[in-house]
Amino acid sequence: MAIENVYVSEKGKKQLTRLKTKTGIQQWNHLCRWAFCLSLQEKSVPPLEDINTDSSIDMNWQTFGGEYHDVYLALLKTRLNNDGIQIDEYNLKLYFKIHLHRGISYLTKKTSSVSDLFILKTQKGN
Repeated sequence: MAIENVYVSEKGKKQLTRLKTKTGIQQWNHLCRWAFCLSLQEKSVPPLEDINTDSSIDMNWQTFGGEYHDVYLALLKTRLNNDGIQIDEYNLKLYFKIHLHRGISYLTKKTSSVSDLFILKTQKGN
């Protein structure tokens, strides 16, 4: 049971493009990792929403997670378990997508430079 591909919405792509300019980080997967982890750090369960992943940003799971792709999957499974959500292929894909997009939105609002990423990392319960 795993996620094979990561897709981003057109809105998410525009937000990530702004983040690339603000932070100087040019790799989509690096920004997506920050976004995903930022959302996981939030105590609330992200609201269910239908996110149309219609942009040209897509990557396989190994590209998203790099050498730690198994760790990111374990983090997601742990979060689902803690939130009382059944761990199955459907929920893994769904909740990954909504965590990723919530995180992208948070990053866009809270980041004006690369140093802001480190400040966000050290904050608890944003």
